[in-house]
Amino acid sequence: MNPQKVTVVIPCYNESKGIGKVINGFNRERLLHHGYELDILVVDNNSTDNTSEVARDAGARVIVEKTKGKGNAMRTGFKNVSDDSTYVVMLDGDDTYSASEVHRLLEPLHSGFCEVVIGSRLNGKMKEGSMTLFNRMGNWVFSHLVRYFYRANVTDVLTGYFAWKKYVIDDMAPHLVSDGFAIEMEMITKIAKLGYEIYSVPISYHPRSGETNLRPIYDGYRILKMFFRNLFWKVKDNEADEHIEVTV
Repeated sequence: MNPQKVTVVIPCYNESKGIGKVINGFNRERLLHHGYELDILVVDNNSTDNTSEVARDAGARVIVEKTKGKGNAMRTGFKNVSDDSTYVVMLDGDDTYSASEVHRLLEPLHSGFCEVVIGSRLNGKMKEGSMTLFNRMGNWVFSHLVRYFYRANVTDVLTGYFAWKKYVIDDMAPHLVSDGFAIEMEMITKIAKLGYEIYSVPISYHPRSGETNLRPIYDGYRILKMFFRNLFWKVKDNEADEHIEVTV
C-alpha cells in the first residue's frame, strides 16, 4: 500500500534557532511505518536571518511570503499544499511543539474519528517557562468562549499545532482573511461554522528558541475581534471580507 502524503506547513519569521530542530524532530521512519510520507513546507515570512537556509539544509521545501504576518504566511502555505496530500499539519517553527508527537494528531483523522485535530497545551504537558500565567489565563478564557458560543469541542483555541484532512483545507482556506496571530481563532471558528468535526489531543509545550513575535495585549485584542466577527459569519459573507487586520 502506498503511504498517505502529509504536508506539514511551518510558518517562520526569524526562526533560524528553532526551525532545524523542528524539521529534524519528525520521526520519518516511524511515520512511514504507520503509512505516512512527509512533505515539509516552510513558509519564510520575509525573515532577516538565515531561516530559509537552515530549513533547506534540514530537508524542507521553502517558499517566501514577503508580506509579514502569520496569517499571510499560512494562507500562502495552504495555496502550496500539493493536491495529492491526504492530510495537512501546521506547527510553529520555534521548537515549542514536539514534531515527534505529530502521529498523535494524525491518528484520529486516519481512523475517521474526526476531520480536524488541534494539539492542546492546556490539557497537555507544559514545561516550566513555556507560557506566562497571563497568556495561559487569556487562552483559557478564549477557549471557553469558543466552546460555548461556537459549540466547538476544543480546549486550546490559540494553539499552533493543527492537523486537517486535506478537503477541510480546500473548503476553509479561501475564506481566511487574517493577517496575523488571529489566524488560529479564525480557523477554529470558521471550521466550526463550516460544520466540520474538531477535537483536541494533549501535547507537550516547551520554551521557545529565539525571541517571540507575539504582543499579548495588542494581539489579544485582534483575536477577540476575530471571535466576535465570526459569530454570525456564513460562507456567502466571504464575498465582502477584506484583509483588515493590518489596519486595526
